[in-house]
Amino acid sequence: MELNFLTDNAIIYVLIAWVVIFGVAKGLKLEKYGFTIKPYSLTYKNYKVQDALIRVLGRTRRGIRVFADVSVIAGFLMMGFAFWFLFSNITNYFVQPTEFAELTVLIPGVTLTSGSAIMYFLLSIPIVLVIHEGAHGIVGVMEKIGIKTGGFAIFIAMFAGFVEPDEEQFSKAKKISRLRLIGAGPTSNVIFAFALGAILFTNPMFAMVVPEPFLSSFYEEAEDGVLVLSLIEGGGAQQAGIQENDVIIGINDVNIASAMDLQKNPVEPGDTVNVTIVRDGSEIVIPVTIMASPDDPERGLIGIMRNDQPPQPIYNIIDWGLDTPMGFQFSMFLLWLWMISFFIGIINMLPLPILDGGKFIHTIIEGKISEKAVNGTMIAVYAFTFITFGLNIGLSYAKSGWFTI
Repeated sequence: MELNFLTDNAIIYVLIAWVVIFGVAKGLKLEKYGFTIKPYSLTYKNYKVQDALIRVLGRTRRGIRVFADVSVIAGFLMMGFAFWFLFSNITNYFVQPTEFAELTVLIPGVTLTSGSAIMYFLLSIPIVLVIHEGAHGIVGVMEKIGIKTGGFAIFIAMFAGFVEPDEEQFSKAKKISRLRLIGAGPTSNVIFAFALGAILFTNPMFAMVVPEPFLSSFYEEAEDGVLVLSLIEGGGAQQAGIQENDVIIGINDVNIASAMDLQKNPVEPGDTVNVTIVRDGSEIVIPVTIMASPDDPERGLIGIMRNDQPPQPIYNIIDWGLDTPMGFQFSMFLLWLWMISFFIGIINMLPLPILDGGKFIHTIIEGKISEKAVNGTMIAVYAFTFITFGLNIGLSYAKSGWFTI
């Protein structure tokens, strides 16, 4: 979907919100309370973070020690998984286009334009950042690496959290201690995502993002196709001869087992696709011209009203109240929280200058080769990672153009 600044003006609302935040911060003179206020950023630093971390560590030292050791191993695994995913995704673009996962960078007002998406993002990010930076800090304290400050920063529409270790103590610490500190943040995010995911396996909406073999292990088998409840008057499906109670089981070469499969395989207005249906026990292939959505002319529709009932969880032990606005919104928030926590943890282990993965690789190789060789190696690693990640983003836009959430 192209970003139309006349109609999809979310970025304008984000900028207005930032002007309000900036004005309130100045009016309340928050500089007196540790804030640094600039026209493009709001930063808060707390110099007593270490005291709080010491109190937490005193009650959980044994568990934190195990967690810190696991973080080193998890760091390698997450970095490997991130590269495996990016390489596999590039391969899918050329070999199995329907399996290609479109990626984008989440920026409120730019790639996040719907009010609900921005709300879920803004509610999730503080939780994820507190977990991430808190893990860095508490492991640093355990490894006797002082934490000078901790806090957060807002750059208009982007958020960041940080704990600032004592650089001298960090550089003098044992290599394993530094690796534990660096790996702790991403590991905490992924562990949190796993714990939240275990709960969400009882939620029908989680089936939208669960891959096989987990989908069939935790959810009842999806219906065999999509039931056509009714037809959009004058739409492509009606004109092509599709009827009520037909069951769609395929579009072109893609099998359609549920309504989610339709969502995962978008179609373009004006295209003609071969829709395979089951009618009276017989399979029929019908060419259908895709119509434009009345709400979004760039989104294609087959022209049917379908049964959108998601697969039901096998362990259906929680009543999520999805038929109520509150239950639906809460489930969507948890889904976003899971997604952001998991992917921030994984992506943070990519070896790029601003991410934990870059520090992780630098810590591993320094001292083993000359400083000049370390710098050259890191530049090569950064360039390779940037190209791999950038290619995924570029192919996503090549496939669907500028798309927003």
